[in-house]
Amino acid sequence: MRVHFIAIGGSAMHNLAIALHKKGFTVTGSDDVLFEPSVSRLAKHGILPEANGWYPEKITADIDAIILGMHARVDNPELLKAQQLGLKIYSYPEYIYEQSKNKTRVVIGGSHGKTTITSMILHVLKAVGRDFDYLVGAQLAGFDTMVKITNEAPIIVIEGDEYLSSPIDRRPKFHLYKASIAVLSGIAWDHINVFPTFENYTEQFSLFLDTIIPGGAVVYSETDEVLKTTVINNKADIKKVPYHLPAFEIDRGVTNILYNGNKYPLLVFGEHNLLNIEAARLMCQELGIAAADFYQYITTFKGAARRLEVLADTETGNIYKDFAHSPSKLTATINAVKTQFPDRKLIAVIELHTFSSLNKSFLNEYAGTLDIADEATVFIDEHTFQQKNIEPYPVGILKSAFANNNMQVFNQPGALLAYLENIDLNNTNLLLMSSGNFGGINLNELTDKLTKKAEHI
Repeated sequence: MRVHFIAIGGSAMHNLAIALHKKGFTVTGSDDVLFEPSVSRLAKHGILPEANGWYPEKITADIDAIILGMHARVDNPELLKAQQLGLKIYSYPEYIYEQSKNKTRVVIGGSHGKTTITSMILHVLKAVGRDFDYLVGAQLAGFDTMVKITNEAPIIVIEGDEYLSSPIDRRPKFHLYKASIAVLSGIAWDHINVFPTFENYTEQFSLFLDTIIPGGAVVYSETDEVLKTTVINNKADIKKVPYHLPAFEIDRGVTNILYNGNKYPLLVFGEHNLLNIEAARLMCQELGIAAADFYQYITTFKGAARRLEVLADTETGNIYKDFAHSPSKLTATINAVKTQFPDRKLIAVIELHTFSSLNKSFLNEYAGTLDIADEATVFIDEHTFQQKNIEPYPVGILKSAFANNNMQVFNQPGALLAYLENIDLNNTNLLLMSSGNFGGINLNELTDKLTKKAEHI
């Protein structure tokens, strides 16, 4: 098979390219901008484009499949050439389905927790020695790539994003996988540039249930009332398996799951992670793994990258980095840290970076999300407004939207860094939340500085 990737540098795209290359396919690709780690990883496998840019002459009639990434535009010259030649054009979720038609397709969907639940399932499947393929949205410890596609594995575990599939396919990605078994973690309005109303967004999850194969199953959080109503009211011919919080205790900063008289100490914490664990357990149960075995193996799960990732762990205070950016994720992450360390001061810093989070009509969704933090800061890099062509708004609008007049607001990385460098970690946790990069601030250097200062107090 010969496949060509238009916009090969994307996170999922370059991982799929590597997976197909490992499978023996002839893989080529193009992109106008390539960043690390895509560059090094593509180069390692000999499939890095020779030069950046779009080259329609690469598109020839002997190509079996074109895989089109979201970064490409509808007027992309390579896409236009492929359409002119009548080549088969796939979005990457379409192609994942093409490569997994004969497998049990486990699809993890929901507005939050997808990457973590997927990672937990992969961690346990690997521990019990099962053969499986996968697609996950983060680089995981112990896994070389974010995508694995083989002929042999009977199962594929897929993180099912609800965002659009490609520039020419406006269907949500998770609709295209035709799940055999699915998880839905919750529904919290997101991607408002695509789904302008909450009702429109919620509808995508009901439509997803209709894509599950007849006789399949969905594992869903009954703690989310919107999701619960959506699942119960759906008429699809599928088994519906609800989950909720397991029995647990927090002992000296460690969360233990309580099951059948045994304690299972975890390396992760927070009620959102306990719910994620139950979703993963029930999915693994559907795949034939007993609860006691699951709980034993999950005790060694360290978490997915940028999900309450520990940058520093000192005797008096910790520093965490988290991907949280939507209101529901923000609330869950802040609650988790405060509940785990109730006697420590919590300083929460959130960067608004996505289109939805910066949209003035969406800002009010953040009301009250920072209230549990002892000290709250919101950062918007002034360049982000320019990049997304959004008109900046005054500090007063932000404080009103968050319903928090005490929070600090920064719009320049230098000013934010100066504030962060003065934090005292004595009996204090610092929580840094963003899907961006805080204007390029080096968090490792910041962590080193704060921990050295703490050692001398």
